[in-house]
Amino acid sequence: MKKILVLGENSYIGNSFQAYVEENYPGKIQVHRVSLRGQDWKKADWTGYDSILNVTGKAHADIGGLTEEEKQEYYAVNCELACAAAEKAIESGAGQYIYLSSIIVYGDSSNAGGLVHITKKTVPAPSNFYGDSKWQAEQKLTELFKEKGKSTRLAVVRPPMIYGKGSKGNFQMLLKIAERAPFFPAVNNQRSMLYIENFAEFLRLLTESGKGGLFLPQNADYASTAEMIKEIGAAKGKRIHLWTWLNPLVWLAGKVPGKIGGMVHKAFGTLTVAQELSRQGIDGYQRFGLRESVERSVKKGQGQV
Repeated sequence: MKKILVLGENSYIGNSFQAYVEENYPGKIQVHRVSLRGQDWKKADWTGYDSILNVTGKAHADIGGLTEEEKQEYYAVNCELACAAAEKAIESGAGQYIYLSSIIVYGDSSNAGGLVHITKKTVPAPSNFYGDSKWQAEQKLTELFKEKGKSTRLAVVRPPMIYGKGSKGNFQMLLKIAERAPFFPAVNNQRSMLYIENFAEFLRLLTESGKGGLFLPQNADYASTAEMIKEIGAAKGKRIHLWTWLNPLVWLAGKVPGKIGGMVHKAFGTLTVAQELSRQGIDGYQRFGLRESVERSVKKGQGQV
């Protein structure tokens, strides 16, 4: 039986992963969760775990208007704490340490003219301190494992927007729009997204393999913002009309300098990872397509995590 320690006692991803494997792989995977808050974790016994999955992180739901002190908290949690936990994982003899980074290390569509497509040649270029805190953590972890992690493999995972039953952030915003809007602009942008159960299956396969390296999981297909809104509405029994005549208004709003233009590019811009990158090393995890995944995320009693 595989033993996995999740760092992040109350995280959405950690809780979802544990619920998923307990439902789908009973008796095959044992998952424990622990908090990295305070100092008690430093004295805890982490020996005997095959994989240590670090999902602890300071989220980027709203990074506008923060003080310098608040910004530094991102580096303290996303970088320094992640490295301290990695050292303990190495000392404890874990076979694998998984660090949950983010696709945002490449920047985002709000700061790239509304278009980001990631290939094997794309280099990280964070556009804000959240992305920079993740990128700095990746670099420091790489150096740490080169120096000390001879028997522990480092796996860095850069997921795109994650959605599912009970998820927060951008998906909640899409839910609210779908609930209130009878129509929506038919902008044909493309986004890499990752349904939580697809991600949980990816993490199961990754821990089973014990591999190290860089991984960029995503759903099997891209989705536009309009498509997501329409599918959410359909799952709620509501028909939402997609109108192309609204597209010029979106284009004009994207030309407004500053915050407004950035928000438009973020909402309607393209941010994609080349699909072949998401199947390298770990494959077979993309169990649910867009329609089914949205239905499981929205309808009561389905996709409960």
